[in-house]
Amino acid sequence: MSDVGRRRQANEDSVIVQPPVFAVADGMGGHAAGDLASAAVVDRLLALAGRDDVDQGVVGDVLVLAAHDIDDLGEHLPLGAGTTVTGAVLDVAGAEPAFVIFNVGDSRVYSFVGNELAQVTHDHSVVQELVDQGLLSAADAETHPESNVVTRALGFHEAPRPDYWSVPLRAGMRLLLCSDGLTKELPAPRLRLHLAARLSAAETASALVDAALAAGGRDNITVIVIDVLEAPGHTERSVYNEDSTGSRGRSWHDVFPRNPLCFRGSRTCTCWGRAASPTSSCTSRTCPAVRSRSRSC
Repeated sequence: MSDVGRRRQANEDSVIVQPPVFAVADGMGGHAAGDLASAAVVDRLLALAGRDDVDQGVVGDVLVLAAHDIDDLGEHLPLGAGTTVTGAVLDVAGAEPAFVIFNVGDSRVYSFVGNELAQVTHDHSVVQELVDQGLLSAADAETHPESNVVTRALGFHEAPRPDYWSVPLRAGMRLLLCSDGLTKELPAPRLRLHLAARLSAAETASALVDAALAAGGRDNITVIVIDVLEAPGHTERSVYNEDSTGSRGRSWHDVFPRNPLCFRGSRTCTCWGRAASPTSSCTSRTCPAVRSRSRSC
């Protein structure tokens, strides 16, 4: 789910939902530059869709290519161009399937397991550095006047410096990926309440966006919710309301017979349940089905 918010004129967030790759990018550098920068990293990540050999090294190589693309497009822009990006790729090549979480900037990934919410990623921002040094409380960080100043990004002629984490798959776990338009409006306890409500992933994402809009919607808001229905070696079944029998013992092509929704905060729309091309796009404003929380057009 993605929404322009109540104060911005354009949506500079981009998102990819193309298993085994899930990511959110939040563009910077002004309207045109932000759109292009976040779309550039999503376009590079799109090359990983459908692969069974994606790991940390593969992600790192793609982020380097995306940084070069962003530098090229920002060459003649007065403010340059850049983007944050955070995401999860499913690494099934190792002994234990796991999500490889990656992050550059202040978008976030949370895990929700056993009714407990945990922030996986660590913000690359000025206020986070103040919190780390004990000079600012975490509660005050979101409202600090420099809360939108990041210390790492893709672009601006800087080499990518992503952080990585490995999160083993567990049946019943959820992942929340989001831009800071969500976390600047909703504190962690509110996020936990929505993730614990046992609604489907689509309904949960929609409810989170609606709550952020109700809280002010000062920035673009983008949310991905991923539910692990089954995991090899773990018999606990998911309690979330999803129309799925799980994915044990199957390849990505079996689990996702059609290309799932992939949108870039842009202008055209393809809805769940339709055969979507890899470059199709959809936003909550251009797709009535998204706003009505439906899965089909």
